[in-house]
Amino acid sequence: MELHDLSPVLGSTQVGKRKGRGTGTGNGKTAGRGHKGQKARSGGKVRAGFEGGQMPLARRIPKRGFNNIFAKPLTAVNLAALNAFEDGAVVDAAALIEKGMIHECPNGLKILANGTLTRKLTVKAASFSESAKAKIEDAGGKAEVV
Repeated sequence: MELHDLSPVLGSTQVGKRKGRGTGTGNGKTAGRGHKGQKARSGGKVRAGFEGGQMPLARRIPKRGFNNIFAKPLTAVNLAALNAFEDGAVVDAAALIEKGMIHECPNGLKILANGTLTRKLTVKAASFSESAKAKIEDAGGKAEVV
């Protein structure tokens, strides 16, 4: 086989549509842009969220609450997932990543109380929900804030 023998798989490539090349092509005259209007002109784009001068939805709806732009979102893990560890194990972000339960934990780990814990574990995390902490201690384990 030589370089000149290579060709793409049948159907994997398509020839681009040639716009504005006569009425017989089905894309002649206005070239698929319709008649007149902003979008028919060259450079005629409308920015995202623009509603033709009408007050945009993002500005019509009132602002509500407080959004802390400096807040670091924690990676949440439910108690039920921790049953995958052996009795007496130390569970932290590194252990969860190693098991493949989470992909990364850039800002810390938060343990939530969804499910039940049947093993005695030492769990190290940035924060715990109150009920998660209680469930860990009821199972005979320890909840350590790192």
